[in-house]
Amino acid sequence: MSFMFNPFPFDDYSAVNIPEWSNVSDVCVTEGNFPVVTTIADALLQKQKEGKVVFILDGYVTASFEPFVNLLSRMLIQGGCDAITAVPIIDAYKDSDTLEDQFSEYLPMDTVEDPVLMYGKLFHGNEEAFFDKKRMDSLIQKIASEDSGRIVIVYGNFASTLRIRALSHMIAYIDLIPKNVVLRFKGGKCRNIGDEAIRNYGLTMRRAYYIDLEIALKCRSDLLSSSKLDWYISGDDDDFLKMVPFATLRRACDALAHQPFRCKPVYNEGVWGGYHTMAYRNLPEKMKNCAWVFDLIPSEVSLLVKIGASLLDIPFYTFIRMESLPLLGKRSIDHFGQYFPIRFNYDDTIRSNGNMSVQVHPGEQYIKEHFDEIGRQDESYYIVAVGPDAVTYCGFNEAADPDEFLDKVSQSELDSSEIDYKKYIHAEKSEPGKQFMLPAGTIHASGRNQLVLEIGSLTVGSYTFKLYDYLREDIDGKPRPIHSVHGRKVLEKSRTSAWVRKNLVQEPQEVDSGEGWRELVLGEHDLMYFTLRRLEFIDQAVQDTKGTFHVLSLVDGESVIVGSIEHPSRQFEMKFMDIIVVPASIGPYWIKNLGTQPVSIHKTLLKEDF
Repeated sequence: MSFMFNPFPFDDYSAVNIPEWSNVSDVCVTEGNFPVVTTIADALLQKQKEGKVVFILDGYVTASFEPFVNLLSRMLIQGGCDAITAVPIIDAYKDSDTLEDQFSEYLPMDTVEDPVLMYGKLFHGNEEAFFDKKRMDSLIQKIASEDSGRIVIVYGNFASTLRIRALSHMIAYIDLIPKNVVLRFKGGKCRNIGDEAIRNYGLTMRRAYYIDLEIALKCRSDLLSSSKLDWYISGDDDDFLKMVPFATLRRACDALAHQPFRCKPVYNEGVWGGYHTMAYRNLPEKMKNCAWVFDLIPSEVSLLVKIGASLLDIPFYTFIRMESLPLLGKRSIDHFGQYFPIRFNYDDTIRSNGNMSVQVHPGEQYIKEHFDEIGRQDESYYIVAVGPDAVTYCGFNEAADPDEFLDKVSQSELDSSEIDYKKYIHAEKSEPGKQFMLPAGTIHASGRNQLVLEIGSLTVGSYTFKLYDYLREDIDGKPRPIHSVHGRKVLEKSRTSAWVRKNLVQEPQEVDSGEGWRELVLGEHDLMYFTLRRLEFIDQAVQDTKGTFHVLSLVDGESVIVGSIEHPSRQFEMKFMDIIVVPASIGPYWIKNLGTQPVSIHKTLLKEDF
């Protein structure tokens, strides 16, 4: 799933992962449209000698099918087969109006509660919701009745649905990373599945998140866990496809699930974006700024995997669905299923023109009742770097009247009147190394002139209810939306500055140590299911996953290398600001300082009693 709106079209190739596997001399990626299609055509022609062949070409949302099928048909004809039937799965879809009516209850049109129609309810059905039974029956009959010796190509989103899959002989899947899915929607290149007319961008993304992407995730997961998939195709560049046998992909992912790895970041511009990350990571000068760095937002990022001499870009959730147990560990799966339950990104407001919005997030019960999602939205801020006068807003001032503030929020939403937010919202001085916990219901905002490592709970959409955004326009020139109705319902008014200082801004406590290193708890609270820690050392620290994944970020220091103690070749070198995952399967591991200055590593993991 994805809820990005403005990813910058830039690929960061610094996060390359090299699987540690044996017998790799025969492993390679087929690159280029002609080689990819030729490989499949040759396999189909060989299979045709045994009789009729049914080939399925499925793919993720926004995948391009028609050019592939046209080229494949040409290659088959050149190979001596003119008995080809191409069957678009869309022929079995319900019509557009029927789908619109069917999904309308999940996409309410209440502009009072949701002014820009951003939210909805998650659809929990599967791909069968798109199919008309009579049309599907007819399509099945058409496939079944084709003559022996004919090659039948069934293609399109959800073409690998069980009834078609039962008739198939070979299957290929075209996958795309989330960033490129969003960019295709934003560029008007694709419509929502089954739509005849294109929607505006906001409504396209809402329908995609709550319906299309959710169903596509289930369909892809089902196919990945089956024994029927033959080829995996990276379809991010329509003019330069990459393909591997699925068995090769599985080998690569299995290896990565037993070694430290880093995801490929996604960079987003924003109205309050800063410039620290742009300089440090050498981002394109044409970027207006860098507001968010999605280093490990599980639903938004991907994995760059080196296979042979090639790089394959795999959506992170494709990887998770195949390797959830060694990656996450049994405790996490028992509680959260096949979801990566913590998210990580950087918020950059250094030398920006203002603060992030004053906002609040909902808890588990509210998210379930209103959006039918699992999980809750807790957050935390770890201050990495600051400029002059940096503060973090968190909780209400002791003398403030929260109801008076909310009344002013509602009035401002109507007439764009300014609010003296500093009168109401407590400001805490920001310093490097300071940890803020922000459980659901806590009013907060990251102030100007700081780089924040934001760590949050399970990514389930974008349930940030803005209460005040300084009357700014977004980067598209439209007023930034305020969600005062939702915000009023979830706001915990009793969380004042004294409560915040006692509960949410804690003094670090040493909990473990070894030769030359120590581990500090920076923040733990009963309201949050993960623990926030910092490792400090000069030469080396030793850790143990104990069956639960760790996430590490180098927040102070030049570079370190993280490696398995049992298998020292399974390692990853991380630089300042890099975020890496240490899979649950690794067990004991070491972190060695490659630089000359002391090192601080932020470490996040699930609490033992979550």
